[in-house]
Amino acid sequence: MSSLQDQLLQAGLTDKKQAQRVKQEQRKKHKAQRKQKVVEVDESKLAAQKALEEKKARDRELNAKNKAEAQKREVTAQIKQLIQSNAQPKDNGDIAFNFTDDSKVKQLHVNELTHKRLTNGKLAIVTLEGTYQIVPMPVADKIAERDDSYVLHRADKVQENTGTEEDDWYAEYEIPDDLMW
Repeated sequence: MSSLQDQLLQAGLTDKKQAQRVKQEQRKKHKAQRKQKVVEVDESKLAAQKALEEKKARDRELNAKNKAEAQKREVTAQIKQLIQSNAQPKDNGDIAFNFTDDSKVKQLHVNELTHKRLTNGKLAIVTLEGTYQIVPMPVADKIAERDDSYVLHRADKVQENTGTEEDDWYAEYEIPDDLMW
């Protein structure tokens, strides 16, 4: 079966030039339609890729947050375990030991041996869930490595801060033996 164009040529209603011109126009239209479809497909692919990249970025950010929170919980659990397993007895004496917690002076009643160890830097005071605990200095160092906010009193830090030249004016005065801080 021949095409309509061939039939029109045989009947003499059109000539070869017109037929070629029509074929060229049809090819151009067909080619333009293909290009438009390709562009549309590319735009949709680009939009899909962009959305996928944004989703991956959000997922990475969320994973980083979750990882940081998990690490923080792990450090808190380690500190809690260190404090609970190494806590020294407290509130068993009649000597008041004063220390600061967020610019507030707090007081623990300890016996004489514990008081000496606290002032000599062998013991430290740490906080755990709103309570105060006494732990050995190596344990306090391990806690401070993880999070320094748990350690409230360390005798070695107190001595470092008080040894300035401005405080030397009272060095010639004798300190009474019964003075307790």
